[in-house]
Amino acid sequence: MICALGSAVCFGTASVLQAVAARATAPGTGSGVDPALLLRALRQWRYLAGLALDGLGFLLQVVALRSLPIYAVGAALAASLAVTAVVAARLLRVRLSGVEWGAVAVVCAGLAMLGLASGDEGHHGGSTALRFVMLGVAVAVLGLGAVAGRLRGRARALALGLGAGCGFGVVEVTVRLVDSVTPKALLMNPAAYALLVGGGAAFLLLTSALQRGSVTVATAGMVVGETIGPALVGVVWLGDRTREGLGWLAVLGFVVAVSGALALARFGEAPVAVAVEGAGEGVGVRGVRRLRVRRG
Repeated sequence: MICALGSAVCFGTASVLQAVAARATAPGTGSGVDPALLLRALRQWRYLAGLALDGLGFLLQVVALRSLPIYAVGAALAASLAVTAVVAARLLRVRLSGVEWGAVAVVCAGLAMLGLASGDEGHHGGSTALRFVMLGVAVAVLGLGAVAGRLRGRARALALGLGAGCGFGVVEVTVRLVDSVTPKALLMNPAAYALLVGGGAAFLLLTSALQRGSVTVATAGMVVGETIGPALVGVVWLGDRTREGLGWLAVLGFVVAVSGALALARFGEAPVAVAVEGAGEGVGVRGVRRLRVRRG
């Protein structure tokens, strides 16, 4: 659980840096999936620093997924919203209401319940069919992003967020489905391709969600996408279990942690005053923008 929480800290902190960079980047075509937007964001040092934290967070996530059930890791990753809220409050002087501090406490309580109730990871290797299903879901996430580009307002934000969450969920599941890292085994394993496609698609959709539309709505969709589906896959197909007699506590902890994260969805959309000076290609202005914060 320590690795899962460490991963949440990395992701939650990275979100602040990446949101600042994404909002300072010139908009592109307006499509739901804009690879050029990601390339422009990569010119921002804050985005690169966020990616470095994401890389460390991913390594910690892999370690956690090798020893904990997916439902516990997924709930811990959703708790990165609480980390983002605290970082924004401390470093960026974003004011949290009493309700939001309460939501942070609720997330912590839910994770504590999960920590007490979680058993070992399931030892089912996963079928070949499940590996191909994960690859299909990863490709579908890209298709969802293309469709989202034709939507408007909250519908587009929800589609982008849900797609990003599903992409991150594919990563959570496929880490468990990659049982050998030798080049030959990776080339023959559909789960390896699903991991790459799902992770890349999730980053594309999330970067677009950070720059356009209601990120609060996108964040809520992402939390749902990256927790519920992977948790069910872990329990039904990969053999994840709880400690004997504590199944009810695990379910309660999962619901409490995810509900607390959803209550913090505006981090997502926390107003952050940042001076922008020549921040993005084609921006060429100095001013103060309202930026929005969410995990990368």
